[in-house]
Order: sequence, then structure tokens, then C-alpha cells
Amino acid sequence: MNSPRPVKVIAVTGGKGGVGKTNVSVNMSLALGQMGHRVVLMDADLGLANVDVLLGVKAQRNISDVLSGDCGLKDLLINVDENVQIVPAASGTQEMTSLSVHEHSELIHAFSEIADDLDVLVIDTAAGISDAVVSFVKAAQEVVVVVCDEPTSITDAYALMKLLNRDYKMTRFRVLANMVRSEQEGRNMYNKLLTVTDRFLDVTLQYLGAIPYDESVRKGVQKQRAVLKAFPMSKASLAYKQLATKVDAWPVPVSPRGHLEFFVERLVGGA
Repeated sequence: MNSPRPVKVIAVTGGKGGVGKTNVSVNMSLALGQMGHRVVLMDADLGLANVDVLLGVKAQRNISDVLSGDCGLKDLLINVDENVQIVPAASGTQEMTSLSVHEHSELIHAFSEIADDLDVLVIDTAAGISDAVVSFVKAAQEVVVVVCDEPTSITDAYALMKLLNRDYKMTRFRVLANMVRSEQEGRNMYNKLLTVTDRFLDVTLQYLGAIPYDESVRKGVQKQRAVLKAFPMSKASLAYKQLATKVDAWPVPVSPRGHLEFFVERLVGGA
């Protein structure tokens, strides 16, 4: 019997709010879906959900219903595009922002019930470096750190990596520059981050490229549509397709790393 295939798990994070993480998560997921991958996008901003808002879908249930035992994770999935489903979070509920580490791990284990139905899980984390952000980033195999051209974006991204490196021995991060005016601006942001991480942290950074600043993204948000669907030939959409091609080339993990991970039983079973 073939051992079940591992699922690629990608956390999209950044430390700071307003860097465009949700746009990155949504459009990357859609682009991977267009390539034929079965993708689930989890809105892990547990108290201020916005993936469903960005996609113009109305969620009847959300993650809080899974934690309360009212339904299973499968019952939450909403089809948003060919090959792409989302797991909506709760919006405006204080208790969801203060879940215990045990509740986070319950949530991570709950994903096992959909393991047979997907190839890639994308996690759109909240801003900041809360317990929830750390739990979900640790549970992913690939961490995409989104930065934009603001000094606080670089310092917050650095603070997040420092915490994950120091407390959880995470050593590899991929950096995506968002809303850049030029290719060079993206490289400059990456180099700024690299200068400080090389000096103070024991981590490896990999440059994932840049998404250009594009008015089409804002127009899409106003229409509650992802730019990839609303303006498929826009500069940003073409960059997202390139991004998905790079993500597609990443190796699938074959063994767990010692943290609580999504679909860890697949990694253990396949090892």
C-alpha cells in the first residue's frame, strides 16, 4: 500500500499588519489552484477574519464551531475557485484571539481529517507575534515572510524571525517583498533584512521575489475579488503566477522537524 502523500504547508506571515499578507495568501492559493493543486487556505487571523471578506463569500460557520465540537473541519470548507477551498475564521470574537496553546494544537490536529483531499495548505496568519501566530508558523514547513517598504515592516519581520529562531530553533525563512515600485526595491528590502539576520541570528533567508505595486489589487479588494480573478493580466497577477511556479518547485517534506505540525502523521507514516 502506498503511504499517504505529505501535504505542503505554507504559513504566510510578516509581523506587521498592512503588508498585504492576506492578498498574498489568497492570490498565491488561487494561482496554485490554477496549476492543478488542491489547495486549502486557512484564515488564521482568528479574531479578525478577512479572507472571506476579500473573496466576497459569506461563511455560515467558522473555526470556533470546530473547537466547540459543533462540526468537523470538513463542514467549514467553502469552495472559492476550481481546486481552492477556504477555512473561514471568526470575526470580532474576543475569545478566539485568546485560545490556549492546547486549543491551537487541537485545531492543528483537526486538519488531519481533510488530509486526503488536498496537496497544499496555505495559512494566512494574523499580524504580530501572538501565541496563535507562533503556533501556526511552527506547524508549517515553509514560512513566507512578507515585507513592504516601511521601516517598521523590516523591524517587525526581524522580531518575528528572532523569536522563532531563539525559542523554537526555526532556521529557514523565505522572504517576499510586496507592493514594490521596482525589482531593485524588492532586492533592497531583502538585503536590509539579510544584513541584520546574518549579524544577529542563526538563520537562512531565501529571496522569493517581489510583487509589484499595482492599483488593480486595490480595485479588486473594492470589488471583493482577488486580483488574479478580477484582473488576470495585471502586473500583480502575473507576479503571483510566477510566485506559484516557484512554490510548486519546493520539495515536499518527508519527515517532521520536532514541532507540532499539520499532518504530522503523514510525515511519520511516509518516513
